[in-house]
Amino acid sequence: MNAINRFPFGPNGAGSVQLSVVVPFYNEREVLPLCLRRITGVLFNMGIPTEIVFVDDGSTDEGSEVLSFAAFREPDHDEPRVRVVRLSRNFGKEAAMMAGIEHAKGEAVVVLDADLQDPPELIPAMVHAWYQGADVVSMRHRQRDGETWLKRASAHAYYRILQRLSRSPMPVDTGDFRLLSRRAVQALLQLPERCRYMKGLYAWIGLPTTVITYDRAPRAAGRSTWSYGKLIGLAMEGITSFSVAPLRWVTGFGMLAAIAGGGFGLNIIGKTVLFGSDVHGYPSLIALVTFLGGVQLITVGLLGEYVGKTYIESKQRPLYLVRDILQPSGQPVEKAAWHGANA
Repeated sequence: MNAINRFPFGPNGAGSVQLSVVVPFYNEREVLPLCLRRITGVLFNMGIPTEIVFVDDGSTDEGSEVLSFAAFREPDHDEPRVRVVRLSRNFGKEAAMMAGIEHAKGEAVVVLDADLQDPPELIPAMVHAWYQGADVVSMRHRQRDGETWLKRASAHAYYRILQRLSRSPMPVDTGDFRLLSRRAVQALLQLPERCRYMKGLYAWIGLPTTVITYDRAPRAAGRSTWSYGKLIGLAMEGITSFSVAPLRWVTGFGMLAAIAGGGFGLNIIGKTVLFGSDVHGYPSLIALVTFLGGVQLITVGLLGEYVGKTYIESKQRPLYLVRDILQPSGQPVEKAAWHGANA
């Protein structure tokens, strides 16, 4: 494929930011200075106008202050521009990523976790794929170092289950580390939903995609704030946001249970008519009732998950609220702003 000429950006494109790196974080004080140094080092050598947009998702460890001190104390016009978007509270990673994407000014946007499990040194390869015509560059895990076997196995299974359930093609073993062209960003900004599963939305827009494989590194510092409970919640978000197959499964199981129960009832009636009443099988009956009761509760909970999404969407609240935005002068440039999902 011949390279596509992405530049210039139009009559007013002089000095435009060509690449934005969005870094959402929550209580990552220990790793933020290292993250800034590594990203800055990579972008400095690329020779194009760049910026870094850090999104503080309501951190309580003064990470923004540490980051601002490291980023703004020695301004250099040759280095990437740095901004810190501070949200008013913890809205969750999906909302924080969307906040960064909406505030990014680049013709291409790279989303990168602050923990440095996804190496910034791969950004030039992602930009090269963008130059070659890709609107989305997905980074696929070849190896996940520093994680337990349970987390690796559950992630492996989850991505493949989601791929089978979703009507949109879902790339397996890909996280949030990826590049989006300005066209892909504009497509994302048209999607109005509040319950956002970003990995699914990246795939749903359906623009030309290139996949690059890499080895995921252990965390550079600090501890992950993602518990197994949060990961299960995110998995449910992904499945229920892009598939109604679970509802169809429980409907089919209910039909099978009804047919089996009807047949069992007819069998009891027939035996009673022919051979008289015979009371047996109390333990098995209790086990069957308990099992079906559990299935019903699971079904109601699953239905509630979908109804809850409808309820959240109906309120039309913004995805996030911005407390302020810090720039190299160290002064807030925006206060009490709100935005998100065409709000």
